[in-house]
Amino acid sequence: MNVTNGASVFDTVFLLSPARCGGRRGEVLLNPTASFSLAERLRSREGAPLGQVFSFLSGLYFRGKLAYAEMFGARADARPHAFVITTNRGLMTPDTKVRRRDLVAFSAVDIAARDARYLKPLRRDVKALAATLGDGARVVLLGSIATGKYVDTLAEVFGEALVFPSEFVGRGDMSRGGLLLRCVREGRELAYQPVLGAVRHGKRPAKLERVR
Repeated sequence: MNVTNGASVFDTVFLLSPARCGGRRGEVLLNPTASFSLAERLRSREGAPLGQVFSFLSGLYFRGKLAYAEMFGARADARPHAFVITTNRGLMTPDTKVRRRDLVAFSAVDIAARDARYLKPLRRDVKALAATLGDGARVVLLGSIATGKYVDTLAEVFGEALVFPSEFVGRGDMSRGGLLLRCVREGRELAYQPVLGAVRHGKRPAKLERVR
């Protein structure tokens, strides 16, 4: 697969980095006595959509990634165009229902440690996804390229088709989330560049102008 310049791109697929399942928000959501709607659905037999769960855990950043992927993702064959990277179940669509026990299992795997429980299902699903993409496809990583925890496995399969928003370089999570939500409001897609050969660390850009 190759990234095209100026030509029609039929498949634009987004890969969203996962939310951290621990911390204060994780404790609130996993509290067995929590009475708000999302926590109750997470404990139910039906479960709750992964995208909503991670949006609660991560706040602005994941909400921005999810909204942006929903607006700008496209597949020529109408297959899913957004996938969430998970710690132990490979790639999952944002509408996949998860339960409390799934979230507990997510939190038990450290992706930075290159745990086999993380890498094996991720490699499996990434290869399966690559087999469904046509020529000229773009696979957009909405996540950090500063380390190899996502990039190493993804670049091995997608090569130059793996791209990321150029404006992510130097920004923190909150700034990235705000940028993505602003792009959704404006209907403006960001410019992308291949991950391979990219500068992974850069000077912090100017703060986003306040929205009036």
